[in-house]
Amino acid sequence: MTSASSSYFDLQHDSATGIARLTLNRPERMNTMDPGFFPALRDAIHRLDDEGGTRVLILSSTGKHFSAGMALDVFAGANMPMLDLSSSRKRQAFQTGLRRLMACFDAIDEARFPVICAVHGGCIGGALDLAAACDLRVCTADAFFTVQEIHIGMVADLGSLQRLPKIVAPGMARQMAYTGERVDAQRALAIGLVNAVLPDADALALHTNELAAQIAAKSPLAIAGSKLALNQARDHATADALAQMTLLQSAIFDIGEMEKAITAWKAKQPAAFEPLAPLERS
Repeated sequence: MTSASSSYFDLQHDSATGIARLTLNRPERMNTMDPGFFPALRDAIHRLDDEGGTRVLILSSTGKHFSAGMALDVFAGANMPMLDLSSSRKRQAFQTGLRRLMACFDAIDEARFPVICAVHGGCIGGALDLAAACDLRVCTADAFFTVQEIHIGMVADLGSLQRLPKIVAPGMARQMAYTGERVDAQRALAIGLVNAVLPDADALALHTNELAAQIAAKSPLAIAGSKLALNQARDHATADALAQMTLLQSAIFDIGEMEKAITAWKAKQPAAFEPLAPLERS
């Protein structure tokens, strides 16, 4: 087991299982996000992906709420020079800076391993952008989700408006975006925003750990390929996604991997899969 901490989260990785856990650790500030949070999260995800040993990541938090999203003092401007839009050059810089913030959550979507978001309490504003970038979401019965930005006179801009319509019905995504209403846990389950609702934090942790263990027991090569294919299908027409699937399968089809999986499945024993190859990031 290896662990690391930052001022925003704690990160643990169990090399025996391939399960990593990233836990937001600023409960006194309701796990709000400031400019430093985004690159810290991006770099942590990239590091896990580059090393190749992570099979699944659990993203959770401490305190009363999962996260209250972007810290409101950020919008005062002193902490965020990119909010100065007083000239064409500064507006161009704003666009570049915003895309870099977006890319920090894209890192979750692009990682070779699935990410499970375990939500308790409020998942508010930017936290919903974060949760929407994850593969799976599960929550406690007291959880709620809201596009908070509409209440402060701005458009949500870190991915929820782009990802929510591909998770829930488009009309529901629009209702959330236009009203900022709180979607409680049972409604989130009904509309497909979450995969399961658990009664309390202990039950959520148990369920999330079991779900992560199921994923981690599978071939990491097949899991990575499945995630890549699902993302392609989400973002492209069916014909294009099928064309990509032929190339993907020809690249990763591995008889040896399948033999290991079939032998383990028949014996009802865990298979000893090799980790993914490490990456060299430029």
